[in-house]
Amino acid sequence: MSESPTGRIVAIIIATGSGVSVAVEGQDKLAALDIGARVVSMPCWELFEKQPQAYRDEVLPPTIHTRLAIEAGVTLGWAKYVGEKGDVIGLDRYGASAPVQAVMEKLGFTAANAVERVKKMLGK
Repeated sequence: MSESPTGRIVAIIIATGSGVSVAVEGQDKLAALDIGARVVSMPCWELFEKQPQAYRDEVLPPTIHTRLAIEAGVTLGWAKYVGEKGDVIGLDRYGASAPVQAVMEKLGFTAANAVERVKKMLGK
């Protein structure tokens, strides 16, 4: 895990599937800006919800409100995990047809977009 030089986590990036690599790359870029971010791979909400509250709070500390979810699908349901102050990179319309890297970039599934959204939530 990449951390900022201070080691302080101020943001959480929650991702699924192909979004996890985007989240990890974004985490590295944020660390270079001295912004500590935790990446959480959440492949299944239902399994996460079955875990004890103490575990869920350890994974998603309630004190960290800067949260970004990355889901190469609909954004519906992510508000529960990102909160009112959080953000979601997702797709609430039909996709596109092109080489995968071009589509991902066009739809905003990039580390650069993740970094900008986290910085915006932090007021930077």
